[in-house]
Amino acid sequence: MAPNDSAETNGTATHGSAGTAAGRRKAVRYIVPVAVAGVAAATIGLVPALASSGDPDLPKITAQELIEKIAASDTQQLSGTVKISTDLGIPSMGGLAGSLVPDGAGDHGEASADPQTKLTELASGTHTLRVAADGPDRQRVSILDQASEYSLIHNGDQVWAYDSKSNAVYHATEKAGGAGKTTQKGEHAVPDGVPTTPKALAEQALKAADGTTSVTVDGTAQVAGRDAYRLVIKPEQSGSTIGSITVAVDAENGVPLKFTLQPSSGGKAAVDAGFTSVDFKKPDASSFAFTPPKGAKVTEADEAEGHGKAEAEGHGKAEAEKAQGDLSAFEGMNVIGKGWNTIAEIKTPGGAVLPSKESGDVPAEAQQFLDALGDKVTGKFGSGTVFKTRLVNALMTDDGRVYVGAVTKDALVNAANNAG
Repeated sequence: MAPNDSAETNGTATHGSAGTAAGRRKAVRYIVPVAVAGVAAATIGLVPALASSGDPDLPKITAQELIEKIAASDTQQLSGTVKISTDLGIPSMGGLAGSLVPDGAGDHGEASADPQTKLTELASGTHTLRVAADGPDRQRVSILDQASEYSLIHNGDQVWAYDSKSNAVYHATEKAGGAGKTTQKGEHAVPDGVPTTPKALAEQALKAADGTTSVTVDGTAQVAGRDAYRLVIKPEQSGSTIGSITVAVDAENGVPLKFTLQPSSGGKAAVDAGFTSVDFKKPDASSFAFTPPKGAKVTEADEAEGHGKAEAEGHGKAEAEKAQGDLSAFEGMNVIGKGWNTIAEIKTPGGAVLPSKESGDVPAEAQQFLDALGDKVTGKFGSGTVFKTRLVNALMTDDGRVYVGAVTKDALVNAANNAG
């Protein structure tokens, strides 16, 4: 029962974000930055957590017992304030997000409140959030800025998003009796990575822990006035960009309170997120009530989807058919390696290659993003560009293959060399 006893758990790492970034050939060209943004946003949403002070004297517990305590936690009600600091080594997503969404998505006001666009801003910088949860059917997350607030509210079958800065509202209705966060058209109303229940968040944080992982208890901490154990998860393989993950777990109820992801390259934490205050009482029902303010522009999820289709038709039937052909040309994803060193290999439609600086169809923000992240590399596979962050790296070869994972540049080059 020593505090540093280790244990292993089984789980799977998720590296499929890059495969969702296609629809048109132009979108395919942005597959790497979109994948990076998607993974970053999902990572940020895994576990709420923050500031620690003091080392409380708690009964000894093994790593396996602490993991079981997290899994057994039935706490589904809470409210509090969360501070998230993210340093993924990528440019600010504020101006880039609009240039990466499908054509027309930001032309009529809906993108300013659409969660798919807004939440990418959490991929960099420091943000303060107010959160509340009352079971799986009611959650609220509000991102606080100096002079504005963005709120995402899930209440029963209703999903609302409101941006006070632009006075824009996004609304979606879930399927009657349907599963989870899906609108009537099957579109995700709440993006993956948005906090739901503490138990679900803890399970996400432990997914990557398997036979390639060291899991230990490394002392105690106090977070937001709560006594907690420190669960430390470390890859046992070399080549991962992840050095360690530390989760502060509430000693009383097993709820994760603090999440810190340290890159293997050292330096400050890539993600440091956590509660500055937390209350496990049932939140007031008014926390999940929402009525669009007077004069607000309300965009329905179905309306936004229909507008996207109209934009595609406006560009011509031939181009739309060509885009559909590009989408069908994906040859699927091949998974290389296991555990923390898992790499996804994706073949792009028609061998699509990176746009050059002289290309006229690349937005200035996207080109700046590509230039900031890209390193030219060569090997047995030929040549290509590695897009780098402190966590997720991706290699796009000049013949249209993509290798992406939470691994080093050398690991990606080796994977491409051995892929044949």
